[in-house]
Amino acid sequence: MALVTETGVNVSDEGITVVLGSQWGDEGKGKLVDILCDSVDVCARCQGGNNAGHTIKVNDQTYDFHILPSGLVNPKCVNLIGTGVVVYLPAFFDELEDLEKKGLDSTNRIFMSDRAQLVFDFHQRADALNEAELGKQSIGTTGKGIGPAYSTKATRSGIRVHHLYHWDEFEARYRKNVSDLKKRYGAFEYDIEGELARYKELAEKLKPYVVDSVTFMHNALKQRKRILVEGANALMLDLDFGTYPFVTSSNTTVGGVCTGLGVPPQRVASSIGVTKAYTTRVGAGPFPTEQLNEIGEHLQSVGREYGVTTGRKRRCGWLDLVVVKYSAMINGYTSLNLTKLDILDALPEVKIAVAYVIDGKRYETFPADLSSLENAEIIYETLPGWQTSTVGITRWDQMPENAKKYIQFIEDFIGVPIGFIGVGPGRNEMLIKE
Repeated sequence: MALVTETGVNVSDEGITVVLGSQWGDEGKGKLVDILCDSVDVCARCQGGNNAGHTIKVNDQTYDFHILPSGLVNPKCVNLIGTGVVVYLPAFFDELEDLEKKGLDSTNRIFMSDRAQLVFDFHQRADALNEAELGKQSIGTTGKGIGPAYSTKATRSGIRVHHLYHWDEFEARYRKNVSDLKKRYGAFEYDIEGELARYKELAEKLKPYVVDSVTFMHNALKQRKRILVEGANALMLDLDFGTYPFVTSSNTTVGGVCTGLGVPPQRVASSIGVTKAYTTRVGAGPFPTEQLNEIGEHLQSVGREYGVTTGRKRRCGWLDLVVVKYSAMINGYTSLNLTKLDILDALPEVKIAVAYVIDGKRYETFPADLSSLENAEIIYETLPGWQTSTVGITRWDQMPENAKKYIQFIEDFIGVPIGFIGVGPGRNEMLIKE
């Protein structure tokens, strides 16, 4: 069975609905999550940290989310930061305070897994030192310490939320982490005692938010709660399947939902892939359809392509369906949300990448060897533009014919229906395609 919201969006009441980025992030996942959260009971984050960024606009108020689930906008929605997330506690509380200043009441509506890993200032220091060492080959991280935190998790030297409540163990693990970092990078000034004192206070402040997230999630499933999982980052930034090493440090796929929340795969009822009507990415790494010309400048300026977390300009290019199809293969999307279609409104023609030619061979899936892309020829389909505004369109029959053809081409190529189409920045500027 499914629940139909006031906006017409279907949300499963038989399991978990997942919203995932299908490109390099920044696809506009927050807007769909916000709409879906009107009708869900639980919204959860399963991976990433405060390197993520979602912007939600409600009436005249804009909310920026980084570590917190976007479901906080809905006063009836309970929110969870899962085990797979790495948490910088000062950012957690700063973000909560900022949202509460804007009128959002989070009382008894935000919880954190006792198994989640903690991010410290020394992780951020390591992040900067790693990038400096790489020089021109740097990854282009957000500098939030996410990678180093996941590194300590993988080497089993990380510190989890529950360690805060066994102070002797916490302090011993903390001091060893700093000592190991100094052995790696050399001596540097660091206020160990000051940070320990700060975390002693934060531990008490955090207590009301801490839960056993496995029990939390399974109780919600048992009670047939409508659950939405909000993915951070996107498929092409996945640690295993993305453009490695120019990726994040967690699994951004549907598999990350299971490992990050402790739920079995059969409880995932639907997977919605959010796809921008063109392509963007932030930071270094390959970008086959990037347009370093007036088209790229148009997409960047009209699309207001600046990172929510970093403020950096996003690199822009044509829609790459090789990427989206590869993403759909891995994540098994049941539907797509095509965002920012209106940014293409003024263009006389639009291009869509459908294949790469590498060393004379045609590829319709994304290669593992990034060096092979350096001299790749990108095969495009060119479609006529519609050159009329789509902003605020509420019905499919109002859509310009050439825009319909663009949308239909994407559906046919990927083999996944497009259920939602973003036609403007506002919360209500989302066309539900039936």
